[in-house]
Amino acid sequence: MTGFKGFGAETIKFLKQLADNNNRDWFSENKSRYESCVVDPAFEFILAMGRELESISTYFDAIPKKQGGSLMRVYRDTRFSKDKTPYKTNIGIQFRHQVGKDVHAPGYYIHVDPDEVFVGVGMWHPESGALRGIRERIVERPDDWKKIISSRGFRSAFERQGESLKRPPKGFSEESPHLEDLKRKDHIAAMTLTLDQIANPDLPKRLGKELKKATPYMEFLCRAVDVPF
Repeated sequence: MTGFKGFGAETIKFLKQLADNNNRDWFSENKSRYESCVVDPAFEFILAMGRELESISTYFDAIPKKQGGSLMRVYRDTRFSKDKTPYKTNIGIQFRHQVGKDVHAPGYYIHVDPDEVFVGVGMWHPESGALRGIRERIVERPDDWKKIISSRGFRSAFERQGESLKRPPKGFSEESPHLEDLKRKDHIAAMTLTLDQIANPDLPKRLGKELKKATPYMEFLCRAVDVPF
């Protein structure tokens, strides 16, 4: 495996063609292209990002494997979906916390789609106990939280997103500090990228620099759910 060369034109071309031909026959005929256009650059990226993440925290895994690794499966779970197309038409890569068992754990995520590319940090749909821990820590440390989310570096790179409750969560008052953040069901922050940026071999170094701006945010969330950072 050589160094990361970028998610270039051939990668984007393959994803577009997969979206137009989302069936098992086409995918089987183009399996070798999936390997060369998606898997190979994804594994190279994962290895490169592993080195970058080590300078941020040693608790996030970068594993270049198809099963149980950082590259998410191309196969869709169609059991409970009306959409029965068998394949995902994006690349999803997650660098999950070592104690995390699924995508709801603290982590870093990159999403590559011909129409949308972004990097996410934080926790998506944390389970109820973890979400309560985050809310309690915000209430207990309101000044720390304010400093983190209002810092110029963090706000210049990331936009906080996700679902929220309409009313305060049970056990929290309307008068609680940072009420809108207490209503959040997700604690994620995203940064948009362009196709030109992800085609650049310097992408891992660029992301390493940008992700450091989210370090206080990620550390706060990890401490809130009682995992090391």
